Amino acid sequence: MEAIWILLLLFVLIMLAGVYGAVRAVRAAKRGIDRTVHQARRTVEDTRLRARQLAQPGAAGELAQLRLSLRGSMRATSQALQAAAPQDQSLSESLVLFRRLSVHAQDLEADLKRLELEPDKSRLTVLLPDLRQRTERITHSADSLRWAVQERTQRFAHDDLDSLNREIEMEAGALRHWTAVEPEEPRTDAGSWPAPEAGTRTAPEAGTRTAPEAGTRPEAGARPEAEARSGPEAGREPEPPRPSLGARPQTEPQAWQKPWQQSRRPENTA
Repeated sequence: MEAIWILLLLFVLIMLAGVYGAVRAVRAAKRGIDRTVHQARRTVEDTRLRARQLAQPGAAGELAQLRLSLRGSMRATSQALQAAAPQDQSLSESLVLFRRLSVHAQDLEADLKRLELEPDKSRLTVLLPDLRQRTERITHSADSLRWAVQERTQRFAHDDLDSLNREIEMEAGALRHWTAVEPEEPRTDAGSWPAPEAGTRTAPEAGTRTAPEAGTRPEAGARPEAEARSGPEAGREPEPPRPSLGARPQTEPQAWQKPWQQSRRPENTA
């Protein structure tokens, strides 16, 4: 039973989503069609007014010219504001002023369109100066607002371009600034000292000297012990002096004799 209710709920949700999508698609298509129809009507109306301006000189042709100038100025200002408003939030007040100006423009265009059907040409000639003045005032206001918006947009674009040029110049200067890489000095280990140079002596050698080197001068006939032991006998111990043939044997151990070289005393046999 619960599975049936779940399936019904899913079916209803799917139907609602389909209906909502269909309504949105229809509205979008309707807006597109209305926009296309409006543009087509405006194009046809502008073409008719241009043809009337050229075909009917006098008051009727001047009325068509006033309508063309009014429609063109208001359309250009509207497009400029709509293009700049998303990037510049400070144009909200300008949009409000343009809406108020559009009301006056629509009233004037309605009056001009109604006078096109006026059969009395003398009345049309009397009203034409006032209509011309109103049209000039509205078009001047619309043009001033459009020019201000365009200059503001261009100023922002120039400032942004100047800032970008400065940043690019700085980056280019940084890329052109190079220096020769100096060779790194050889590093020594933490526990080792650098090897001494050829002309220097270490601290123990410089501070401690042997007795002959420090105070006394060796005799001419004497050679150092190191020289006497140089050669193959450098690593051997000095041999003890040999006794002569007539000498009495020494029973006392000598200082240079090792313990195993000391001779034992002869035992008394008497």
